[in-house]
Amino acid sequence: MGVSRHFLGVLVGILVGVVLSYCYFKIFFESQSPGRYTPERHCDAIPKIITSPEGLVYKQTRVLEPQRRDVLTVTPWLAPIVWEGTFDPLIIDSIYKPLNVTIATTVFAVGKYIRFLKGFLESAEKHYLVGFRVHYYVFTDQPGEVPRVSLGPGRNLTAIRVPKFDRWQEISLRRMEIIRKTIEEQIRREARYIYCLDVDMFFHERVGAEVLGELVAALHPWFYYFDRDQFTYERRLASAAYVPQGQGDFYYQAAVFGGLVDDVYRLVKTCEENLVVDKRNDIEAAWQEESHLNKYLIRHKPTKLLSPEYIWDDKRQHVNEIKVIRFSTLYKNLAEVRDN
Repeated sequence: MGVSRHFLGVLVGILVGVVLSYCYFKIFFESQSPGRYTPERHCDAIPKIITSPEGLVYKQTRVLEPQRRDVLTVTPWLAPIVWEGTFDPLIIDSIYKPLNVTIATTVFAVGKYIRFLKGFLESAEKHYLVGFRVHYYVFTDQPGEVPRVSLGPGRNLTAIRVPKFDRWQEISLRRMEIIRKTIEEQIRREARYIYCLDVDMFFHERVGAEVLGELVAALHPWFYYFDRDQFTYERRLASAAYVPQGQGDFYYQAAVFGGLVDDVYRLVKTCEENLVVDKRNDIEAAWQEESHLNKYLIRHKPTKLLSPEYIWDDKRQHVNEIKVIRFSTLYKNLAEVRDN
């Protein structure tokens, strides 16, 4: 009996050692792989100790006096939802500006959509992360038509040629692939954050450091008050973007998403892979890359959500919960600007 117990103890010790060794080497090799999360990659992008300049004067926050009672301001997984009144611009900017981070910002201006680029850039220079280092990456089939816009200090623009596709849906389907490749080839070396925006939009008011986070998604302005079973998720089982009834948190719009470069890289890479699976199976998700983005964000919860203030639609009438429109989709004749 003593020998059996001794043998059993040795065996358990060996198994524990094997498991611990496996975990150690798995963590080590994953930390060395590109695109993997490592604390070192995040250390200078997210402040470990939140500090602001000494002597900064601002209104006291009171626990029993919430600024907003009319809207949800935090998700069930404790991610903040950014609305007017839920943050102090003075405090949030004073925390992030000393980090001197660069925010990559991608936008596609293909075909007739090139006409929206000038208004997008000019309004961005007035309202979008003003005082921060921003690098615009403009994907276009007409690099020579990119307008000359006066950029602020520390702000740059790179035009990258992409093909002009026969169908507007193809641009949407290829978007994740193009962003993924550009992160690998360029953005990862140049920026800590990346935000992917649509070009047919206009900045009206401040969009500042309050949008910065690890993985950030925006609530769709047409669906944020709907029941989840009314969301326009992909409902066909054959698609890799399939979401069954009864699942999902919110419906996110693909016109605005972003976060830390590595986190966004994982999102676009996964969406691209699933888009390839769908293409192989001769199926196209209901809303192209937006359907795949929503599927991804059900499992990989965003760490911060932007309210519809940050992705309004000019066709929508005013509603009481929207105190300020910061960024909105322009009203346009889709049949005229789309080639098919």
